[in-house]
Amino acid sequence: MRRKIPSTQALACFEAAARHESYTRAAQELALTQSAVSRQVTALEDFLGVALFRRTRHGVALTPSGANYWRQVSRRLQGLERDTLDVMAHQGLGGGLVLAAVPTFATRWLIPRLPDLAQRHPDLVVHIETRTRPFLFADTEFDAALYAGTPEQVANWPGVRAVHLLSEDVVPVCSPSWLRSRGLSPGGLTPQALAGLPLLQQSTRPYGWRQWFDAQGTEAPRAMEGPRYELFSMLAVAASHGLGVALMPPLLIESELARGELVLACTASLQGERGYYLVTPAQDDPPVLTAFRDWLMGQVAQAGGANPLQLAQGAAA
Repeated sequence: MRRKIPSTQALACFEAAARHESYTRAAQELALTQSAVSRQVTALEDFLGVALFRRTRHGVALTPSGANYWRQVSRRLQGLERDTLDVMAHQGLGGGLVLAAVPTFATRWLIPRLPDLAQRHPDLVVHIETRTRPFLFADTEFDAALYAGTPEQVANWPGVRAVHLLSEDVVPVCSPSWLRSRGLSPGGLTPQALAGLPLLQQSTRPYGWRQWFDAQGTEAPRAMEGPRYELFSMLAVAASHGLGVALMPPLLIESELARGELVLACTASLQGERGYYLVTPAQDDPPVLTAFRDWLMGQVAQAGGANPLQLAQGAAA
């Protein structure tokens, strides 16, 4: 059965004309004449039976239907171009994986481990884009996602399979020189002493310090005071520069702990409500995704064997 799909030439002309809202500029980009672009767009409109543009004094503008169609076409053309480049680059071997990921986990945990993936699977390329909220895989080009959330949030994500990777346990960390300037020793602070120090807050987890102090049975009237930062990476930089004490998952600050830029202010930890998950569509995995998942689970097993909390405690000693 013949598919109801327009020609890629017509779609490319439409996408460029929609992006520029100009047949002339689209023609310049595509190395075509203005009339050729106009003919392709007209043919596409005839194929669809829908007007995609309306004439204006300054050129053309998208109709509501055209604007919606452009958003869909643009994303799919980008995906088609990416897939084509992957095949060209690997000459039919390996493949590319498009991964949605929360930014700090991707930057601080995943990317430093990707050289190992490249060594084990040299023909597997991972493309990473930032996503912090659940989405429908059918509406995106993503093959999988690294997501940070609660078990309830993951359970409510429709049409997916989720594998728990790591827990977001948190510990209080700060700069060792900042502690010394106050006559304090790394790892030696009590929760009561910590309650009187400047606390760095994370805006996406506004009750983090309150929960930590409650778990220690400590009164802390100022538990929710202090500057707020959106990302763990921002908290890590702020703490390492002596702005206060941050509540951080050790797995996200392995480098800072190893270099001694951050140390434990107190040894008491708290198991966070959130965890890190590999989320995939609820269907059979392509070979490239299977290879990535198997490698990722191996990395998680290694991370569990070399507990970053132990590294933090060693740095505090």
